[in-house]
Amino acid sequence: MSTTPRQTLQRIFGFRDFRPHQLEIVETLIRGEDAFVLMPTGGGKSLCYQAPALHREGVGIVVSPLISLMKDQVDALRANGVRAAFYNSSLGAAESRRVLAELHQGRLDLLYVAPERLLSDSFLARLDEIPLALFAIDEAHCVSQWGHDFRPEYVQLGLLRQRFPAVPLIALTATADPQTRDDIRERLGLREARYFVAGFDRPNIRYTLADKSKPFAQLLSFLRGRGEEAGIVYALSRKRVEDVAARLRAEGIAADPYHAGLADAERERVQEAFQRDELQVVVATVAFGMGIDKPNVRFVVHYDLPKNIESYYQETGRAGRDGLPAEALLLFGYGDIALARGLIEKSENAEQKRIELHKLNAMVGFAEAQTCRRRVLLGYFGETLEEDCGNCDICLVPPERYDATVDAQKALSCVYRVGQRFGMGHVIEVLRGAATERIRQLGHDRLSTYGIGADLSADAWSSLIRQLIHLGFLQQDMANYSVLRLTEKARPLLRGEQRLTLARPRLKVAAPKKPARRLGEAGNADPRLFDALRQVRKRLADEAGVPPFVIFNDATLMEMASFRPRDEAALLRINGVGEAKLQRYGREFLAVIERVGTG
Repeated sequence: MSTTPRQTLQRIFGFRDFRPHQLEIVETLIRGEDAFVLMPTGGGKSLCYQAPALHREGVGIVVSPLISLMKDQVDALRANGVRAAFYNSSLGAAESRRVLAELHQGRLDLLYVAPERLLSDSFLARLDEIPLALFAIDEAHCVSQWGHDFRPEYVQLGLLRQRFPAVPLIALTATADPQTRDDIRERLGLREARYFVAGFDRPNIRYTLADKSKPFAQLLSFLRGRGEEAGIVYALSRKRVEDVAARLRAEGIAADPYHAGLADAERERVQEAFQRDELQVVVATVAFGMGIDKPNVRFVVHYDLPKNIESYYQETGRAGRDGLPAEALLLFGYGDIALARGLIEKSENAEQKRIELHKLNAMVGFAEAQTCRRRVLLGYFGETLEEDCGNCDICLVPPERYDATVDAQKALSCVYRVGQRFGMGHVIEVLRGAATERIRQLGHDRLSTYGIGADLSADAWSSLIRQLIHLGFLQQDMANYSVLRLTEKARPLLRGEQRLTLARPRLKVAAPKKPARRLGEAGNADPRLFDALRQVRKRLADEAGVPPFVIFNDATLMEMASFRPRDEAALLRINGVGEAKLQRYGREFLAVIERVGTG
């Protein structure tokens, strides 16, 4: 066993350096302390519990919501020489007995388990009898009712902290707003845990929005010229998923549908083909993707508006997990809002409905934003980006700007005059002088701000107020009916001590003139060598019965194609090449580099 976490990182996982916060999290768990980790998709969450499990006595128990994700993680760990297994409903009786025997004999470093199986009395009794290195709860937002993917079976995981008080517990998520984070820590007994927030930014993803006019033609135009790059297209309904996939196939694009209405065997076939680079595009409902560990997804298209920012962030986050350039396109039409609202309204849980409607409104606000999309996205999660990102449609094709100081002062004053106790809709009605019974009953028709904004439309005020939220002059209290409140930042603007320039709403979004970086443009990679390395990777993956990225991901191949290592020592210096993979695959890849790289 390696003596330090850094040696484990290099020898087992093949990486030269830890990413931000990883080493601190690993050392926290090795010491036996709890941790709550918020880290973006592709940010290296898995390593935060995999590495410490190799340094502590006993087995690390990982709670994971999807069978496919467990299999991918276990395949990747085994390829690195780690003793890993999963225990779920996909195993037959004989295989289940074998895994349990390995568990009791101390022959596992990591075991992946579904929450309902973990919490069965018989399995908990087994855990009482064996040394446990740690518990890791992945996709921890599933614990919280505030989370966008709440799962009742996750709620009971709080008993782990009570039943196994000496075993360190780590909860990890990529998508959690402040309310969700608090809820997760409360439910899992992690109030005293070390708290790590690695940030939400994924700078390699370009965020683009286009008004939905002829969506299939827009999608086709986006896909043309993308070669064999893999991607996901999300749509809200099964019918639309089927239709778009069929039309893409008719256009000669290797695409298949994926949704919960398909037979299990068909869903498995589609997922496997996509994982193995045999299918270019999956057209899917949100039923697809949470279990996808495929790092070389180069684009995600939202054919319809997602129901909340968390879903949008998580789904777009499936692009570019390898850190290479990726694109996220959202087709936005106002009809989608009604469709999404209709799906939410079907819920019989009034509180859940209220939460989801607020989240939908925030998603609409993101789509309507006239400021840097990344700033809006990160701001929703409570993170501030000091400068515009330069890699979204707003930054690349800036909207028209105007001096909005007076209008902003009117809006902020109105929020203050109504006592900072009302949402956006009511504030706009007061500004525009709406003659409603409610306004009269509240006495808001007698306020100094009543009717001072009658010259602007409700849409114009909505755009302005959303920009004030995105820029941090106002806060929306999601836990309290989306009430608007002033921030400290609003004071100098209200006093006339600063000017404010905002963007005018625009009906059409032009395509960025600067094209997104393509895969072959990353570094100084030789494209011919990169393709040859991909071919040998595909052959080795097929022989091993695993997805190609389990062998090496695109970023590792790109580094090989850039630096052309000529011997084992040089190959071991490539990120993603550990000792087990060097022994297993090194000779094959060095032969390709020798043959093609010197040609």
